Amino acid sequence: MKKINLILIFVFAAMLSFGQKSLHDFTVKDIQGNDFDLASLKGKKVLVVNTASKCGLTPQYEGLEALYKKYGGDKFVIVGFPANNFLSQEPGTNEEIAEFCQKNYGVSFPMMSKISVKGDDMAPIYHWLTEKDHNGLEDSSVAWNFQKYMIDENGQLVGYVSPKTAPDDPKIINWIEGK
Repeated sequence: MKKINLILIFVFAAMLSFGQKSLHDFTVKDIQGNDFDLASLKGKKVLVVNTASKCGLTPQYEGLEALYKKYGGDKFVIVGFPANNFLSQEPGTNEEIAEFCQKNYGVSFPMMSKISVKGDDMAPIYHWLTEKDHNGLEDSSVAWNFQKYMIDENGQLVGYVSPKTAPDDPKIINWIEGK
């Protein structure tokens, strides 16, 4: 019996040490290079999207901005993470990306500094988003630019949708509206 208790204690301690973080435990750099504490988003649903300026899906910026204009505020936010992981479709600097987003799509939702969303140099936030051991929900891999991860008000991952899923897809709208 003592062995079983010791094993259970060890397993529980291991779970705590590898404990699930929430989105709110991360600080990232915004597109201007300033710290952006994701804890500032507590109480909001968050749609995290890896973006690219030279992709066939780049026009989704328009739909993302429309979604943000309709729902953004105290209860919902979109956070964009430019990434150059797919066919070098985000080659620009942070300054060039910010200018592109503003000039072409009027992006007003928060954009972060360019990161890697897969591979050996994957950003910690994307390890959390894509690894069940970290997020507590499921494993996934970023299939392409504009994959969308849904995080609840408590900073917990609740699901994701594929890159080709439009920002105004019923799955996303119903999640935002709590249906």
